[in-house]
Amino acid sequence: MNHRIHYPFANFADTVAVLPASDTKRKIPDNPESDRDADGPLISYFELARVMERASRRFSGLLRTELSKIGVDDIGPAQAMVLLAIGEAELSVGELLDRGYYMGSNISYYLKQLGDGDYIDRIASQRDKRSARIRLSEKGRKLCASLREAAKSYERALTHGEQDRRNLETAFQTLHRLELVWGNAARYGI
Repeated sequence: MNHRIHYPFANFADTVAVLPASDTKRKIPDNPESDRDADGPLISYFELARVMERASRRFSGLLRTELSKIGVDDIGPAQAMVLLAIGEAELSVGELLDRGYYMGSNISYYLKQLGDGDYIDRIASQRDKRSARIRLSEKGRKLCASLREAAKSYERALTHGEQDRRNLETAFQTLHRLELVWGNAARYGI
């Protein structure tokens, strides 16, 4: 079965199709436009989601490696991503949940670990002692700066020109659009 995802806003004339090694029967046509609706998309959304999940795991492994290089062993990649999501802002837990799409029980656990490690400061609300605002401590800001610096070296390795930057932007826009569509479909149906 030939699966193809169509992006009318992008020109993929110079791209290379990567097929599973076991797939010897598929042939990519020289003119994709002529085969547009022949057998469906080249890549199914399930395959795309699988690749995104694997890429996320690889990124977690990369973060784990960077944390080890920096000498941080009291938090993991998920907690580092929470720190990066907080950034320079001062947020409530609810705002952080909205910003990072975390599960409520996970974020409570992550924030406890980050607080125990002195990566965040919790500021109790004057009006409601049950609620708190969260911001990075000096230790948390230094860790985020180190991770951002490490990310720059990977960005340099991945982008060798303007076309690579445009491709990265297109990938981000496409993934963001998928996130919105899939989120709305899960909430409201198709």
